[in-house]
Amino acid sequence: MPGAADSAHGAVNRPLDMVKNMPTDLLGREYETFPAPKSLHQHGPARIIAMCNQKGGVGKTTSSINIGGALSQYGRRVLIVDFDPQGAATVGLGINANTVENTVYTALFDASIDVHEIVQHTEFENLDIMPANIDLSAAEVQLVTEVGREQILASVLRQVRNEYDVIIIDCQPSLGLLTVNALTAADGVIIPVAAEFFALRGVALLMQSIDKVRSRINPSLEVYGVLVTMYTRTLHCEEVLQRIYEAFQEKVFHSVISRSIKLPDANVAAAPITVYAPGHKTAKEYREVARELIARGIVA
Repeated sequence: MPGAADSAHGAVNRPLDMVKNMPTDLLGREYETFPAPKSLHQHGPARIIAMCNQKGGVGKTTSSINIGGALSQYGRRVLIVDFDPQGAATVGLGINANTVENTVYTALFDASIDVHEIVQHTEFENLDIMPANIDLSAAEVQLVTEVGREQILASVLRQVRNEYDVIIIDCQPSLGLLTVNALTAADGVIIPVAAEFFALRGVALLMQSIDKVRSRINPSLEVYGVLVTMYTRTLHCEEVLQRIYEAFQEKVFHSVISRSIKLPDANVAAAPITVYAPGHKTAKEYREVARELIARGIVA
């Protein structure tokens, strides 16, 4: 049940802020619970975040939707760029990818199209999406012959950057030209890592790719954090969590995302879990990630 403070401030400004004071996280690190963020009086320019890991099934799309959903409930204007030909983020926010005429693929290769015509408003306040579908699978081949091929997405997002507080790019599970475009356009990267041994194996390769993009194309690119997903209280998960911390230290987010049946349920319902089941533990965890991003100054 909400506490007295939550009732006093109302649900509009503080959407189910029921994360209690937690003196330590699962790694034993002490920190103060991140406060509910204040409202913004103006919006933009957006911080661009690439949600990136070349391994599939680690929670990139789920985290893009739910971090975006949590931030939108805190009054931040959010654009999710679906940069995966599977179009999961598009479908996960209630847009039929197969019936959309113009997608992010159109934006990449047709300079005559106004990007605003491609952006779709979802039924959730402050949350928009630039949709994708299977057409995007052809982009890797086409980009090879394009001039400035690594910077095309950056030029697309430049047209709408001032209208949002955060743009989240949901990357495909590969390290090809689409992902390089995302890393070139981004200010920073969030790396979702599932709490399982095999999920750790490819992270070193991803870090090498990030370092190459930083040294050759985008020197300001940062790693904003590593988000541990699909966590259960087992010895295996605890050992993996410790290994992740040994590798990334304070880059590991304080909040860990639990494995939950509610997440696929929310995907089927085409809604962020913060809307579908706002009182659920996993919804609180994603709100805590959103609050950490704001408290650390990554998002305004």
